[in-house]
Amino acid sequence: MSDHSMSRRNVLRGSLAACSVALLSPAVFAEELSRTPAVEEGPFYPHRMPLDTDNDLIVINDSLTPAIGTVAHLGGRVLDASGSPIRNALVEIWQCDVDGHYIASGPSGRQDKNFQGYGRFLTGSSGEYYFRTIKPVPYSGRPAAHIHYKIRKGRTELLTTQLFIKGFAGNQRDHIYMNVRDPKDRDLVSTDFKAMENSKIGEVSAKFDLVLGRTPVDQGDHQH
Repeated sequence: MSDHSMSRRNVLRGSLAACSVALLSPAVFAEELSRTPAVEEGPFYPHRMPLDTDNDLIVINDSLTPAIGTVAHLGGRVLDASGSPIRNALVEIWQCDVDGHYIASGPSGRQDKNFQGYGRFLTGSSGEYYFRTIKPVPYSGRPAAHIHYKIRKGRTELLTTQLFIKGFAGNQRDHIYMNVRDPKDRDLVSTDFKAMENSKIGEVSAKFDLVLGRTPVDQGDHQH
């Protein structure tokens, strides 16, 4: 394994550890949590997986050239409705590059070849997940910036949804966002992307917990 690969892996481990402190603080759940509403998948789930499918979307394999865009550290937990973490849940995300192109939208000379566009992460014992990606942007036909999510457990698909930027100017003009009829549900699929202190390149971070209903989990997957 190259020194660059080792360095990149250590960076991701360090980032996950740092985010765990900020994102995974203990919580007391007095009542059943509100479940994350489903939002349509849309047409751009990858029809063919990229060569690199890890949780760092801004660098492909051992490339030294990062993707264009505002670096975003995105994390949270996968929970059941009682607040118990779910481990071994596969969290998938996909999104467009800074110019609005998905990896599944066909060849384009303007597509950022350094943006992975898709990533996956298998949750651990505390249900946590983490991605390094770019802050989502709007594109033609979708005025709301968003990131697509799919949660699987083994071969079972548990949830497909989208993450939106809370208060983003284009949200009210986005038909998919507005199809989430209940304002409380829209709030559940929206979060803030906050500037990270001491970042020299203007990085942002966001927390997005995913709350599932009853799931076909294996014995011992819930950690109380």
